[in-house]
Amino acid sequence: MADAGVGRRLSRRSLLKIGALAGGGLALGIHLPVRAELDPEPRSADAKTAPEAPVELAPNAWVRIHGDGRIELVLARSEMGQGVMTALPMLLAEELEVGLDQVQLVIAPVARVYANRLLGVQATGESTSVRDAWTPLREAGAAARALMIAAAASVWEALPSDCQARRGRVHHSDGVRSLSYGELVATASGLAPPDRVALKSPAAWTLIGTSQQRLDTPEKVSGGAHFGLDIRLPGLLFATLYRCPVPGSRVLSWRAAETLKVAGVVDVLAVRNGIGVVAESTWAALQGRARLDVSCRPTVNANLDSQRIRSRLRIGLKGRSAVARKSGDVSLALAAAAHEIEAVYEVGFQPHACMEPMNCTADVQPDRCALYVPTQAQEGARAIASAITGLAPGRISVHTSLLGGGDGRRLEQDFVVDALELSLRVHRPVQVVWTREDDFRHDFFRPMTLHRLRGGLDAEGRVTAWFHRVVGPSVLARLRPDSIRDGIDPFMVEGAADIAYEIPDLRIEYRRADTPAAVGLWRGGGYAHTSFAAECFLDELAAAAGQDPLMMRRHLLAGSPRHLRLLDRIGERAGWGAAATQGLGRGLALVAAFESLIAMVAEVALEGGRVRVHRVFCVVDCGRVVNPDLVRGQIQGGVAYGLTAALKGEISFTDGQVDQLDFEQYPLLRFGEMPEVVIDILPSDADPGGVSGLGVPPIAPAVANAVFALTGERVRSLPIRLAS
Repeated sequence: MADAGVGRRLSRRSLLKIGALAGGGLALGIHLPVRAELDPEPRSADAKTAPEAPVELAPNAWVRIHGDGRIELVLARSEMGQGVMTALPMLLAEELEVGLDQVQLVIAPVARVYANRLLGVQATGESTSVRDAWTPLREAGAAARALMIAAAASVWEALPSDCQARRGRVHHSDGVRSLSYGELVATASGLAPPDRVALKSPAAWTLIGTSQQRLDTPEKVSGGAHFGLDIRLPGLLFATLYRCPVPGSRVLSWRAAETLKVAGVVDVLAVRNGIGVVAESTWAALQGRARLDVSCRPTVNANLDSQRIRSRLRIGLKGRSAVARKSGDVSLALAAAAHEIEAVYEVGFQPHACMEPMNCTADVQPDRCALYVPTQAQEGARAIASAITGLAPGRISVHTSLLGGGDGRRLEQDFVVDALELSLRVHRPVQVVWTREDDFRHDFFRPMTLHRLRGGLDAEGRVTAWFHRVVGPSVLARLRPDSIRDGIDPFMVEGAADIAYEIPDLRIEYRRADTPAAVGLWRGGGYAHTSFAAECFLDELAAAAGQDPLMMRRHLLAGSPRHLRLLDRIGERAGWGAAATQGLGRGLALVAAFESLIAMVAEVALEGGRVRVHRVFCVVDCGRVVNPDLVRGQIQGGVAYGLTAALKGEISFTDGQVDQLDFEQYPLLRFGEMPEVVIDILPSDADPGGVSGLGVPPIAPAVANAVFALTGERVRSLPIRLAS
């Protein structure tokens, strides 16, 4: 039996620990300068006596200072739009006393020193990048700054206290002498880095807490940014795979005579995931695949459809289940309640729909292997490469490109496996390219889940009992089976098992009900499905008790000042106490996720029988804020991503196959459909919380609750489909 704290620790430390924790030497990373290098400043007279500067000084794993003045940050997290190429350099630059315009980025190789401490491996996800880097990168910058000051003091035969660092130079208190960091590299290389450093006080910060332009924007605007599909190597071949469309089926037989007639096709090979067509161009590979004659082995899933999957899950609503959290006796409390209500909520399958389809370039040689890949899981990629090639991890380099979206999809290794196997077979570098149809058909979807909730109210309308059973497939059983304890998948119950509301008798359960459809991690984590059910059901309890939804939440959070502050601000910001404009409904949701809090109010209307969201108010408490613009951008992006899933579409199955194969069948939120998003960020002295997935979980319940306020119709399934 696990309490909420245990469930939270499991989900944080286990979700993304994919593949073996293989060691090995450092491999050279890709150097991606995101700003033009600065012209070196004129050398001072003091520097004339200094020895010739070495090429590079690396006082720790995170910073490199060159004799020519270049300052590099080793970036160990994947940039997929969330802004780590700006936020993490800000942490380093703040303590190193340099400007962002003086920092260049070097993409980290795979090494244990670059592991994400919150995840246990070198990976990016679960809104952990800033949280993980908050202390180590500041300490790395401070240590390098202290080393530069010590070097200058040595050159000047002065006290370190008489020296001050500013914009990559050390200045003497006499106001005359100064040396650049580059000029000090030679002297600093003979000094030992300090064991301990004092970090700047928040009052002295000049970068942290300010909005800075994203460092990756210029390259993306100019077309100079390199994504996975932009990789070009000498002798590169292109490949695509035919994969059997029904889950669980495999190739029975295949013929490639017509494929080999296509100009540019080099070879056709059977690999574990299907039949690979290797060609001189992407076009030739796709044309060749279209001419393949493939028969797939029959499977029990051939007649499966969405209704049958739903029926499987409904079986799990009854009977016994594993207990994720328990306090008091829910059965007795429900029996004694003056009023009891019950509801079942459904959340459908959702794709990741990354803008850049899956791809990977592999170059397998007899004695080495190089991967060029937009991945969230560098350590997992190296582990699978070692398993396939038989090479030691130290012989394998993983070069991380920019990611055209990730959202959890690029934690998987299926597209990496394809490129490795084909390159190994053809003895040339191979870039495997997926089409949009491939992406939809062979995704690892957000799982379909059902939620059974029961609540009890006493005669005064107070919530006395809360029961929540989550029914759905296990995500972590495939990724990290060792994280499944006592039958609980932490990912599936996060947001339910750690619910913050103070309810005397509470019971959270999980009933595993696997489905043939492949499922995986998705933006917003488990909160994206549990929060929809919990926040909508809480509104149902409020209606049954004749209470205002915001006031009921305040009563249930009376012992949580941080939550109360959030609720008070969202009430003020959205004008909650005033009557809504005619024709508009307002709905509230409150979510605590990734060590952050967010309250959201959605204003919706009905237009042509469809739900239209006009405005969304958000109040965010995410601890210390590194870059407010990045926080706002991630919340806005989360709202857009979550609204697509809440309003626009889902993944369904007919005859065992995915029905939606492009953006016409799975429409994304359009620019004209995007609501105004008003965001308030509350000041906080707490360490940073996560924000990249924070905007997704509350938007669906906020909209659903607004629909009820407008129409009186309860929304208990996603995507939202109105009965009238």
